[in-house]
Order: sequence, then structure tokens, then C-alpha cells
Amino acid sequence: MTFVVTEPCIQCKYTDCVVVCPMDCFFEGPNFLVIHPDECIDCSMCVAECPVGAIVGDREIAPQQAHFIEINRQLANNPDWQRITARKPPLPDHEHWARETVKLAQLERKPHERT
Repeated sequence: MTFVVTEPCIQCKYTDCVVVCPMDCFFEGPNFLVIHPDECIDCSMCVAECPVGAIVGDREIAPQQAHFIEINRQLANNPDWQRITARKPPLPDHEHWARETVKLAQLERKPHERT
């Protein structure tokens, strides 16, 4: 099993999870984090660190979030996304976005998409 970052992370990008990852397998884009599925060792240390509950096991993921398995794989291998190993401040409107549940349309896949 590997862990997957899901929709609650979009537009929040809390980074508490990255500092506890022993494998440094998180990658960041403009407004979302992903876990590289081939690097994750299934330790689950990151799960409890996420304040919005965005990290779940790929075998426990809700059906409506299952597409995030492939999204994590694609974006972890995207050359525009960089490995992240240190805590950063969350995005400016994170408190508002943490309460939102439907955010996939907000996912920015390329750095130049941010306005």
C-alpha cells in the first residue's frame, strides 16, 4: 500500500506532513502536494500530520477520490513539480479552502497557471 494526497489538500497545501516523511517522497505544485507512489514506504507517519485529513492509503481511498491515485503518480513525475522536505506556510486563503469539499477544478498542475 502507498499513501495518496487527496482533494482536501488543494488550495491549502499544509506541509506538516513533509517534515515527518523519512523518504522525502512529497512533491509540490502551485497549490497541492502529492506523494510519489514508487518512493512511499507505507510508514503512515504523514497521515496524522495533515490537518485536513487529505492523506489516505491507496487501498482505503473513497471511490470518489480514487482518481487521486493517478493524479499523485502523474504529478510526482512532472518535472515542474519539485521535491519538498521542509515546512512552508500554507497558502494565503487556506482557512477558507480547508472548509471546502469540492476543489478539483482549482488544482493547478503547472507553475505558470497561478495568477
